[in-house]
Amino acid sequence: MKIFRKLYDWGLKQAESPHAERALFWVAFVESSFFPLPPDVLLIAMVLSARAKWLRYFYICLAGSVLGGLAGYGIGFGAWQMVQGWFFAHVFPEAAFIKVQELYRHHDFWVIFAAGFTPIPYKIFTLAAGVASIDLVRFFLASVVGRGARFILVTGLLYLFGPRMRIFIEKYFNWVTIAFFVLLAGGFYFIKYFLR
Repeated sequence: MKIFRKLYDWGLKQAESPHAERALFWVAFVESSFFPLPPDVLLIAMVLSARAKWLRYFYICLAGSVLGGLAGYGIGFGAWQMVQGWFFAHVFPEAAFIKVQELYRHHDFWVIFAAGFTPIPYKIFTLAAGVASIDLVRFFLASVVGRGARFILVTGLLYLFGPRMRIFIEKYFNWVTIAFFVLLAGGFYFIKYFLR
């Protein structure tokens, strides 16, 4: 739990920086292609710090995430032979990666949507989409819908309930973290049992 608390505190500090919007874009970009830091932490902090800009922050985060997803797709499509050894050693086991590719054969849109909407590591699915050469237009649309639904839910709730949400998050931070992991498990469950 402590690492998530540190990330949240870091996000609040970054939200006050004049470079916060650029930081949000790049955090969203790299999270979708190769880095594990979720953009939600910074997005939440920025909306809590400047609620009137919630829609602007939504679009910045969405743009960074979708473009990062396209970069991940490109790595999987064109540079997989160079990175697969490192990927399987440090990011995701090969057997699970093969399972993701199998899911793409029948449910490519919904797998990308689920990965984009839930806290599942999105980068795994963007890389796998490139390796599997799924239709790029479908990949793009599923990414926009999945990531868009996730980020509009986060920013919309923060805009509507602002200060009360901040008090709630900080008072029940451990429970919020547990809810995050429940959503993570739910995303994997959805992919495993409903997209067979």
